[in-house]
Parts: sequence; C-alpha cells; structure tokens
Amino acid sequence: MILTEVPKDIVQLWKAEHFDPDSLMDLYVAAGAKYFVAQAMHHDNFFNYDSKLHRFNSVNMGPKKDIVALWKAAASRRGLPFGLSEHLGATFSWFKFNKGLDKEGPYAGVPYDGNDPEYEDLYLPNREHYDPDNLSSEPRPWYTDNPWWHQRWLDVMKEIIDLYQPDLLYSDGGLPFASAWDRTNASLDDPLFTAGLQAVAHLYNTNAAANGGASRALYNQKDRRQDVYRIGILDIERSQEHDIKPDPWQTDTCVGDWFYHVKSEYKKPGHVIEILVDIIAKNGNLLLNIPQKPDGTIDDECTYILQEMAKWIRVCEEGVYGTRPFRVSGEGLSRVVIDHFTEDRVDWHAGDFRFTQKGNTLYAFQMRWPEDHRAVIRTLTPADQVKSVRLLGVGEVPFEQSYGALIVSLPDRRPTPYVNCLAIELHA
Repeated sequence: MILTEVPKDIVQLWKAEHFDPDSLMDLYVAAGAKYFVAQAMHHDNFFNYDSKLHRFNSVNMGPKKDIVALWKAAASRRGLPFGLSEHLGATFSWFKFNKGLDKEGPYAGVPYDGNDPEYEDLYLPNREHYDPDNLSSEPRPWYTDNPWWHQRWLDVMKEIIDLYQPDLLYSDGGLPFASAWDRTNASLDDPLFTAGLQAVAHLYNTNAAANGGASRALYNQKDRRQDVYRIGILDIERSQEHDIKPDPWQTDTCVGDWFYHVKSEYKKPGHVIEILVDIIAKNGNLLLNIPQKPDGTIDDECTYILQEMAKWIRVCEEGVYGTRPFRVSGEGLSRVVIDHFTEDRVDWHAGDFRFTQKGNTLYAFQMRWPEDHRAVIRTLTPADQVKSVRLLGVGEVPFEQSYGALIVSLPDRRPTPYVNCLAIELHA
C-alpha cells in the first residue's frame, strides 16, 4: 500500500458526477429486472447513504449524494421491489491490514492510517485480528467474536432498515456472526447468532408494520445449513445448484469483476442468459451485478450486454416470469460445473434443454440451436399429451409425438441468437 493511496483519501476523489439512476434503471428494467438491490456499504466501511452513525458516508464526502436514496427513488418509480446489500459484517476482521506498515520502499516503517486514532471510526479498533507474522490475504476469521462489533453492526442494520424500508436485505456471508466457515457445528441458539437474528427480525417486523401486518421482506445469506437458511432465502455467490431445490434460492454474480476495472473481462450476453435459464429451471433467481465507473456511468460493454438481454427477454419472457420448475430441471448430458466461484461457460449441445412450466404449458429452453432444425425432447411421458407447440418469437411450429419423444420442426431462422424457447401446451 502506498501511504498516499488510502481509503480516507480515495473517497474524496470519488464524485459520481454523471450518476443518473433513472437512465440506468431503464436499462435494467428493459433487460428484465424485476427487483433491484443497491449496495449500502462494502467491506471498506464507507457508507453509500446519509448515515447518522458514521461520518464516512457518501453525503458527507466524495459524491455528496445519498446514493441509496437515489437508487430507491428510481426503483420505486418503476414499481420494482428495492433491496439493500450489506458487506459490513466481515469488515472488522477483514480490515485488519490497516494496522500494518510497509516493510520496504519509500514508506518503509511508516504506519498505515489504521494506526491513527483520528480515523479509528473508519479503520476500526480491530488490532486483535492483526498479526504481522501471518498476513495471508485469506479473510479469516470471516466474522469476529467481538461483542462491540456485533452491536455496532446491528445498530447500522437497524438504521438502513428504518431509513429505506427495504424489501430485501442481503448479507455478504452467512447469518452474522457464527459463520459456517469458522464454526461448522453452530446452531441458531448459539449466542453469536443473536445480533443477526435481531436484525432479520427487525427487517421482517418493520416490513409487516408497513404492509398491514404481512411481511413481504426477504433476507439473503449464504450459510447452507438448513436450520440457518430457513430464516430467509439462500444466496449462492458465483455458482449454481445441481438440480431443483424445494425452496427458492438466488445466485448473485457479476458480468465481470464486482467493481469496475478497465482490464476486466466480461461474460458474453449468451453466457449470462444461459446462467439465468439454468437457474430458473432449478427454482432460483439471478441477482446480476453491473459495475459502475467512478463517475456513476457504466461502460459500453455493460450497456451492450444489457441491450442484448433486453432483446432476448422480449422474445422469451413468457417462459421466465411467473413460471415454476417442471418435475425435472432439464434433459441432456451437459451440466454447469458446481464449484466455488466457478462460472466457466458450458459447451451446450442441441440435446440440452432446461424446463419451466406455467399451468398446462411446459417451456423448453433449447440451450443450443440444432443444425438439423429439430428439437427432440424425451422427458415427456405417455400421459403428457401435447396439444400444440410454439417457438417463442415465431409462433406455432409442426411437431410429432411418438415412441416416447416429442420431435419439433424448427424454422431456418432462429428468433434469437441465444437460448430459444418452445412453449409446449399439454392437454389438461
């Protein structure tokens, strides 16, 4: 770290001078967004809203704007449920490196700003986690046991819930503060979960009070232990599920890096769409991050991805929104790789399908357009008698059903260059 490039100074350089949440929200809605999540704060302990608990926020410094409030207003004008992501829980232990100093170079021996009492509210009194002989970048522990931090985190969660009345709250980690990463045997009656449970209760109760006694709020967290994730909706970062889960779940991922980087390599539009289709076939939702530049805009490649998604969703939305998983998620030999933070694009084949359903209609997403212009589906049983088949974006197409297979004749031109969808109406 160079002493002149530290968080307290960098935030003063951030202006977001071209931030236009309404224009961005229009792009997101056109691309298919049905809910929107803004970042309240990240691991750097800088708040993107008008906090009364913390002076290091985007109203006092940098942009001089309440970023969260602006996002919420834009989402509300378009009828989108509004969520907040918080990444504060792990900050106390993650931010331990600010207590160090350079061992070589022009600033060798000069303590980092985390050692300056004047800025302890930003860098935190977390020296207990700093070990100069063990400076691995691995963030362990994920959550601290420090009770002062537990209360501080809870106070901040209550502040953002009270200020913005979110429909969704996302924690970057498991339910604080007994991470499965650090404590594999912790149960919900562990005292370390107290602050987390109180925050979730405040979210639900506040939302219920605003909605006539019925809470509509959701809580996202990443602990896969069933007795923990049942308090909300399981979130899986940069990965997916093997098959249909009985409970709703969510993948959160990004088109590139989590934050804007000029050298970042983005996923292709088709890759993002394939991820989405595989997820919805398994009872999941996709929360997709679009990185912004420091001036508040997004770059041309992100705009292109969103525009291509918009073209696709206009064709295939019938098979996406308001659907439920079919009795199987799909057919074919190709599978997504389920490994932590692995999102390699699958080499799909024409025999690979992902399914959803709505009423008597089965939606079959063909993951690759067939060279012989035929879709052959073998999942249907003799009881599944087909009444008609439509190719979304085209209309009715010829089919035959025999010998346990549904064979659909496809046109020469496909309606979208990405995943295409058949609407198969079954007799009731």
